[in-house]
Amino acid sequence: MCRIAGLIDFKNLFGLEAEPKVLRMKDYMVHGGPDDSGIYVSPDRKVYLINCRLAIIDTSSNGHQPMSSQDGKIWITYNGEIYNFKELRSDLKSLGYRFKSESDTEVLIYGYAEWGIEKLLNRLRGMFAFAIYDARKQNGDHEVILVRDRFGIKTLYY
Repeated sequence: MCRIAGLIDFKNLFGLEAEPKVLRMKDYMVHGGPDDSGIYVSPDRKVYLINCRLAIIDTSSNGHQPMSSQDGKIWITYNGEIYNFKELRSDLKSLGYRFKSESDTEVLIYGYAEWGIEKLLNRLRGMFAFAIYDARKQNGDHEVILVRDRFGIKTLYY
């Protein structure tokens, strides 16, 4: 079972004190994801995404998380399994998306980029919890989207 966490500090309440807190969060979660771990810090230091990974689908380093889109504008930390990810991946490939991994994580990134969160969620079959950080907006209004599966199999606390 993977573990995910994060810190969102759009009002800059934590300042430089945020990073030690994030590192401690990752250290506390390592038992839930012994195969790999990672932290993403946005350039403005307002978004931190953490992942401790239990590698199942793509066990290579290509499945490392947090994972980004090719342009680095969309980031995700994810726990779960998307049962129909091969079908979704095929749909996205037909639309011109190129994949660097065999993971279902990357399908979530490009599915979100192509269809938006609501249409993506309507297509997903599986159990999951994830956070997507979208830094594509030009005006600096970035957003973080938190999602869990319909039945709450993968829990999400905020």
